[in-house]
Amino acid sequence: MSRMCEGRVAVVTGAGRGLGRAHALAFAAAGAKVVVNDLGVGLDGTPGADGPAGQVAAESPARRDTTVDPARRDTTVDPARRDATVDPARRDATVDPARRDATVDPARPDTTVDPALRVVEEIRAAGGEAIAHGGDVATSDGAASLVAAALDTYGRLDTLVNNAGFLRDRMLVNLDEDDWDAVVRVHLKGHFLPLKHAAAHWRAEAKAGRTPAARIVNTSSGAGLLGSVGQSNYSAAKAGIVGLTLVAAAELARYGVQVNAIAPAARTRMTERTFADTMTAPGSGFDAMAPENVSPLVVWLGADASTGVTGRVFETEGGRITVMEGWRAGPTADKEARWTPEEAGETALKLLGRAKVPGRAYGA
Repeated sequence: MSRMCEGRVAVVTGAGRGLGRAHALAFAAAGAKVVVNDLGVGLDGTPGADGPAGQVAAESPARRDTTVDPARRDTTVDPARRDATVDPARRDATVDPARRDATVDPARPDTTVDPALRVVEEIRAAGGEAIAHGGDVATSDGAASLVAAALDTYGRLDTLVNNAGFLRDRMLVNLDEDDWDAVVRVHLKGHFLPLKHAAAHWRAEAKAGRTPAARIVNTSSGAGLLGSVGQSNYSAAKAGIVGLTLVAAAELARYGVQVNAIAPAARTRMTERTFADTMTAPGSGFDAMAPENVSPLVVWLGADASTGVTGRVFETEGGRITVMEGWRAGPTADKEARWTPEEAGETALKLLGRAKVPGRAYGA
């Protein structure tokens, strides 16, 4: 892979496994310094599967409950070092000193180490630079400390990839309110808060005359674009992410921030059980469902090379990339007066006869 992200700092949420891990490794291979965020929870968001990733040591009590303060953005790093490499004496301060020089043992199962730290070790073993962050990005404290981790450690933030999420699938009538709230929280709020805190920093940069080439890549889903049976909570959250992407792209363009979204299909903890038949790795040949297939597009969207591309949604699977066109006005009729219910129904049926048939929800 080319070094198209040389000198950039990328933050990836939910980067301990699956797509997030693939993105983090790909950004590092492209030359970026990476902040690897993962809470270390199970497939349904409950703790205990791997334990939470280590908290960022740089997070101080005085900053824990605050957003990134534009007025003090330059005080967290020596201005002379803003674009410099990390001081070797402090680059590993965010991880356990006893393990800072450890390499990844391929024979060691994932349960023996926090997933975020394991990815950091992989990146460092390959010669890259990375730190782990174990905060909950669906809280303001966690999202603020995530942005602070990048600024305090590397002196800058260039790219945010929102990827964290989990599933609690149920048919609609069996879906508990708690399961609705938990999934919408981690996916939708977990996109909004990191985006908000990163955007506050970039706006301050732009207002200070240092307009960034900032990039945000959000993670939607085919379920958010078409719906998916048994996943009303997940589908609603992923559809909301598309709306958030469009608004953020429009609002943040003046500050040098581009915002796009992907709708990936790949083998992860969230898909390998639900779609076991299609997600199984082949014995040989191209593994179309490998999460690493999605990451090259994400790296490009997160790099300077994507200048001018914003407010777009890309579906990506295997070797295929598709630009999704979203809602556009189709057939229309205007009476220029109020319809009766009968007229409205008759007209609607005529318009539907001329309209494109929508894609079917997954599982329908």
